[in-house]
Amino acid sequence: MVGLMPRFAVVGHVEWVDFLKVTHVPVPGEIVEAGDYWAEAAGGGAVAAVQLAKLGGTATFFTALGNDDHAHRAGAELRAHGVELEAVIRDRPQRRAVALLDARGERTIAVLGDRLVPKGDDDLPWDRLAEMDGVYFTGGDAGSLRAARAAGTLVATLRARDALTGSDVTLDALVRSAGDAGEQDDRERDGWSARLTVATRGADGGTFTAAGRTGSFEAAPLAGPVVDAYGAGDSFAAGLTFGLGSGMDLDAALTLAARCGAGNLAAGGPYAGQPTAGDLRLDGSNAG
Repeated sequence: MVGLMPRFAVVGHVEWVDFLKVTHVPVPGEIVEAGDYWAEAAGGGAVAAVQLAKLGGTATFFTALGNDDHAHRAGAELRAHGVELEAVIRDRPQRRAVALLDARGERTIAVLGDRLVPKGDDDLPWDRLAEMDGVYFTGGDAGSLRAARAAGTLVATLRARDALTGSDVTLDALVRSAGDAGEQDDRERDGWSARLTVATRGADGGTFTAAGRTGSFEAAPLAGPVVDAYGAGDSFAAGLTFGLGSGMDLDAALTLAARCGAGNLAAGGPYAGQPTAGDLRLDGSNAG
């Protein structure tokens, strides 16, 4: 594949998210006024798919959508961001969320409805995943995870634990947040493994463990003050997927990932600050 543009995909979820900027997250019984608000397609899978599209020119997103207007709008928005959508339609409303963005840029999220994810027995072109240089997995079942394993590089979030457990899949990389209670690693992984584990620590960078080697990496410098933390972790994971799938060595891939996470922090909403290949001076060819 020398000289060919690497190809990437995401398997996971999308949510229709209402964003509200507040001075602080209200305490019980308090009323706060939102200074600004908007709504758009988001969720970890969607954020990563758009970041990969910005880095690689396009990205394919295997997902599940509801059957209401929010689902239709979500699909249209993702396509407008350069994402190729492979979606199964569920006979239920699109999952929604409310994200409160405080004065420090931190996000607090409430979700409404069941998480919609693709499954291995859905009528989707799963064989296409074998053509991908890298896949980031945010949600699905064991069948969809095994299909994703056919890619050259497979990266997943620990929030996909339900699909990982008992799958007998070996990930190339697992990404988790060291500060997120829902992303703490299991001491004994039940029926799955990862060659590389990366734990992000916000402004402190992060740590990694791979093949007996442990180390740390620095956070990328910010272009300005933190505006919005929503999606920074999944932008980081998308950057790591792109780097490893393109043949970069680990240090270079982590540097790229950190720059994607930092770019996301510097602008409002999940997409405005995400860097493109031009921003990062990527030539689009495999680095290996």
